[in-house]
Amino acid sequence: MTAPEGRGIAESGRTASTFRILHVSTGNVCRSPITERLTRHALSDRLGDPLTGGLIVESAGTWGHEGAPMEANAEIVLADFGADASGFVGRELLDEHVIRADLVLTATRDHRAQVISMGHSAGLRTFTLKEFTRLVRAIDPATLPDPREDGVVERARALVRAAAALRGWLLAPSPDADEVFDPYGAPITFFRSIGDEIHQALDPVVTALTGVESRA
Repeated sequence: MTAPEGRGIAESGRTASTFRILHVSTGNVCRSPITERLTRHALSDRLGDPLTGGLIVESAGTWGHEGAPMEANAEIVLADFGADASGFVGRELLDEHVIRADLVLTATRDHRAQVISMGHSAGLRTFTLKEFTRLVRAIDPATLPDPREDGVVERARALVRAAAALRGWLLAPSPDADEVFDPYGAPITFFRSIGDEIHQALDPVVTALTGVESRA
């Protein structure tokens, strides 16, 4: 499938040699930048260079502040974890971002619904972050491809398929269990609590994706 013309990602379609993770929130200045950069940081911890394994991590917002920097408090949260906040530029979510993504992780169920409503067969590869974490925890790692033999990309694709198959069987314990709430405009203490939530949700996901436990 060829990506439509527009801003953002210019290349078309998903490729066999890479696995692209897209984090989505509202403004793309708080939650999704934190999640994007914490994911990159965690992948680097496990793989050295995520690009070597073919994993690419990006973010965008359903009402994205195009060209905006991330919120200052979001930068502080990333610094707390030793993650790199430099060079970030906010983006509005476009069709081409969804088309190219192999896995879309959203902050809330509303964001998930918005991504799926864009089409592009996104339903089977779009989850809230916490939903995906819950599903990943239920997957036996032994059933996934060995990243040392088959590569991280093949393992990641298999993980998404397995999570999608489980979705109807492993439901959230409460309506809010799959939500990461918006810290925009909140004090740094709330930003830090959201950062902790995101970090805790990401750890088992990155471990499942790579087959490598955190060294922290």
